[in-house]
Amino acid sequence: MLLGSGEKSAGELAQHFENTWPTISHHLSVLKDAELVESRRDGTTIYYSLNTTVLQDLMTWVVDLKDRKNRKRRKSS
Repeated sequence: MLLGSGEKSAGELAQHFENTWPTISHHLSVLKDAELVESRRDGTTIYYSLNTTVLQDLMTWVVDLKDRKNRKRRKSS
């Protein structure tokens, strides 16, 4: 994952794709709207980073779901 190693500018992210800039911009907006990434502006440059709070919440949900499934399995055994 490109943002796994830290914050990247929109231009740095775009270098990894063959899409047009409007397409890249749209996808970054979708990720922001989903609160999966955060952005900050420094002059004319926008930097993006992972929203680790949302990812932590997702991982907590997955672990909880797995725990509930395991408890249910143990009860039926």
